[in-house]
Amino acid sequence: MSPESPESAESEAMHDPEPVDIAARAWRDGDPLLDLRGEVCPFTFVRAKVLLEELELGACLRLVVDHPPAAANVPRSLREWGQRVLDVQPATAGTWQIDVQKLCD
Repeated sequence: MSPESPESAESEAMHDPEPVDIAARAWRDGDPLLDLRGEVCPFTFVRAKVLLEELELGACLRLVVDHPPAAANVPRSLREWGQRVLDVQPATAGTWQIDVQKLCD
């Protein structure tokens, strides 16, 4: 394994958006929210992916799901795709909020 050069580490850091502290940040009116209630896997992830592809790098998106497997599967699939899952929380009875930050196209 060759050590990473300082130039490549600096270049990578310049392109990696800063992580968002979701607990310290109120969800803003301009941030997109995708309501996926009534959708089932794999359509929950597919619809989330389509919307994320349209957003700028560093943008945040809140997903709302009511399909229990989606509460686990969507965050896992987003991470595998290279996105940053900021938070997964129960919302109202039988729904979950999934907050994600776009890190790659």
